[in-house]
Amino acid sequence: MLKNLTLTRNAPVLIAGPTASGKSALALDIAERWGGTIINADSMQVFAGWRILTARPTAQDEARAPHALYGHVPQEADYSVGHWLRDVAPLLGSGNRPIIVGGTGLYFAALTEGLADIPPTPAAIRAEADALRTAGALEQMRSALDRDTRARIDLRNPMRVQRAWEVQQTTGRGLAAWQDATPPPLLPLADVHALLLDADTDWLNARIAGRLGTMLAAGALDEVRANMAQIAAGCPSAKAIGAPELAAHLRGDLSLAQAQEAATIATRQFAKRQRTWFRARMKTWQRIALPGHE
Repeated sequence: MLKNLTLTRNAPVLIAGPTASGKSALALDIAERWGGTIINADSMQVFAGWRILTARPTAQDEARAPHALYGHVPQEADYSVGHWLRDVAPLLGSGNRPIIVGGTGLYFAALTEGLADIPPTPAAIRAEADALRTAGALEQMRSALDRDTRARIDLRNPMRVQRAWEVQQTTGRGLAAWQDATPPPLLPLADVHALLLDADTDWLNARIAGRLGTMLAAGALDEVRANMAQIAAGCPSAKAIGAPELAAHLRGDLSLAQAQEAATIATRQFAKRQRTWFRARMKTWQRIALPGHE
């Protein structure tokens, strides 16, 4: 992947792509050839306790180049794109080339387009919003929104409506107004090398199946077993792909073969959603064609 790649001196590098596409390997190659600090942009790899199942860099890889923002968040904690943006900001001026790698598109969007600094939703308002949504009271929530926000969001999407309602209830200000006041991005696309790994579906699906088997051999079940309390509590970290399926096996609800197949399917579906998002939002990024998609 490096044969046709030329990097400007010290310019940051962003590497996005679907799960199992080889992003971490490319980041490590770049760090070893041109120097830099590899910075995580994956919303699950930030959590402690998930090294195997989230395919975090190994200890051996971490010894080959500086790494940051991996496993630094407690399993029980909430962690949003706003948290990540605040964590990554001081790393951008360290003097060492940032090599920001991951599959969480919202992190890259916030980094290169800016993010409205909306205060967090209090637990009581979140609980009220959850109750309204599950009770089918979306029209009540929609009618409470200001005109500009109603014109901007997808009013048919329950989660989008709930988010806008929470913002308005929390701040007394519409989501559209917050978005219009978005500060400049930390890293405009014009100032970086933005690389998007473009994976063929069949090639990627084979990689996904093989990687899950490798994870199981490396102790993924033991890792899930150690995090069963967080999974049962519905912590944000429990959204790690494969965790619910392997937890179901440990509870006796699925055989290991069934859990592995279900986790493989879930990972393929996740990769498909990632590719759809990347195609829609990263049209100006430099496409890196992977084997089978050249």
